[in-house]
Amino acid sequence: MEPLDSDDYVVRERQPSRFTTRNARFNWMLIIPGLGFVWLLYLIGAALFQWDISNSIGPIMVLMIVGFLLTGGLLFWAHAPRVNK
Repeated sequence: MEPLDSDDYVVRERQPSRFTTRNARFNWMLIIPGLGFVWLLYLIGAALFQWDISNSIGPIMVLMIVGFLLTGGLLFWAHAPRVNK
């Protein structure tokens, strides 16, 4: 068996993560206006077509509170400095 030749190794640099820059992390925040737009469309549809939404108000309010907490967490995550500078 021949010894390994260690002179021909290719050193590859580590690929940067998708979330290393602040702009990439702030792009995740764009989901919040999208969800708000869907909620607005639902309310407009309920007003136009007289849907009964009284059963869905409670769960949606819980989702809005969870979304508010999620927004705060995403803001802290997006403003965090890079780990591997």
